[in-house]
Amino acid sequence: MKPHFCAAIALTLATMARAGDKESIHWTDLPGVDEKSHSLSDLKDKDVVVVAITRNRCPVAVSYFQKMNELAGRDKAVALVAINLEEVDDLDGMKEVARERGFKFPYLRDASQDVGRRLGATVTPEFFVLNKDREVVYRGAWDDGLPAGKVVHKYVEVAVKAALAGKSPAVTATKAAGCAIDYRGLR
Repeated sequence: MKPHFCAAIALTLATMARAGDKESIHWTDLPGVDEKSHSLSDLKDKDVVVVAITRNRCPVAVSYFQKMNELAGRDKAVALVAINLEEVDDLDGMKEVARERGFKFPYLRDASQDVGRRLGATVTPEFFVLNKDREVVYRGAWDDGLPAGKVVHKYVEVAVKAALAGKSPAVTATKAAGCAIDYRGLR
């Protein structure tokens, strides 16, 4: 095994946000495509927050933009926030994608990659559903539709409904499929 691959596995296991975790879930002053700074505390009035670790150039991530947009516009008690960690996706490119796709959610740039590291995100897209107490109640894939196929399990939607009801979903973690995140320092 290559040393950077082993280091990535160790980082993921050491920092991965698990169900019930709220220590690793925070961010402050991340720049958004709306030219404002965003913090998790800005969403204190939301009952559920869905964090999407995503990027502009991953075909798998891009394939979920429409579903993310639909969820973002569905329920006032739910916020969806997309965070991009990739060096190659600058804020100008993110603004272009958000404008072209008509994003209804904040799209933030985390150049430090701190949020992804603390969450233990390994691929894009990877989703984290946070309840009112900002505990992770679900992490992983949006659904089971990959590879391209019929969706049977809508993991994020089920987790959101459970969190809105004050419960934990039956499935709290799945393996997300997508493009590997290139964390600086692990190359």
